[in-house]
Amino acid sequence: MKLINIGFGNLVSANRLISIVSPESAPIKRIITDARDRGLLIDATYGRRTRAVIIMDSGHIVLSAIQPETVAGRITGHSEKELSDPELTDE
Repeated sequence: MKLINIGFGNLVSANRLISIVSPESAPIKRIITDARDRGLLIDATYGRRTRAVIIMDSGHIVLSAIQPETVAGRITGHSEKELSDPELTDE
C-alpha cells in the first residue's frame, strides 16, 4: 500500500484515490458541500486555503492545502517541474 503525503503530515492511500481536482468550479464546490452534509468531508487544510480536492473511492472527499500538481507528482514520483514541462517527462 502506497501512502501519499497531502500536506501537514497527512497521508492518503494511493490505492483508494479516484481523482485530484481543483476546488474552483461550481460542481466541485457542490461535491464539497454534499460531502460536508453527509459527514464524508475530511478537511486536511489546517485552516489554510483549499487548493486540491481529493476524491476517494469510499465516497470521502479530502481537502488539501497543496496544489493538485504537487499531489499528482508525489503519486507518480515526478517533481512538480517535471509535470509542468512536457520535455522532462518520459511520455
